[in-house]
Amino acid sequence: MPNKTGKVLLIDDNDIDLKINSKVIKLSNFFDEIILCQSGEEGIKYITTNLENPALWPDFILLDIQMPEMDGFEFLEIYKHFPQTFLDHCKLAILSSTLDFGDIKKAEANPLVIKLLKKPLYPNELKELLDRTTTLLGS
Repeated sequence: MPNKTGKVLLIDDNDIDLKINSKVIKLSNFFDEIILCQSGEEGIKYITTNLENPALWPDFILLDIQMPEMDGFEFLEIYKHFPQTFLDHCKLAILSSTLDFGDIKKAEANPLVIKLLKKPLYPNELKELLDRTTTLLGS
């Protein structure tokens, strides 16, 4: 049986990207559950609502940068204030199609972001990232 890693929270305002990336994640069999959020606000709301219940915490977040209302960086500004136990549990990567060098540098400089992945998501890139994350966590 493949080594599944629990829950992934996919945050993207683009329906097509959500469908494609969730299909890739499903087919790759890395996660038991995919939680889809169509905005940064929805992602924050999901986390806030479930903070008291660690069983519902995502193990991994894939976050888009360019979204209306709350972009990925605004999400990270709120996200960094969550309890340390949550932040230690949940790893976060940016999944974006941005070509903006400033955005890329800003994402890579953020200590909460373990990697910036380019859209579309490729199973081998995700596997490599998950393998590296598991190694970093020492599990």
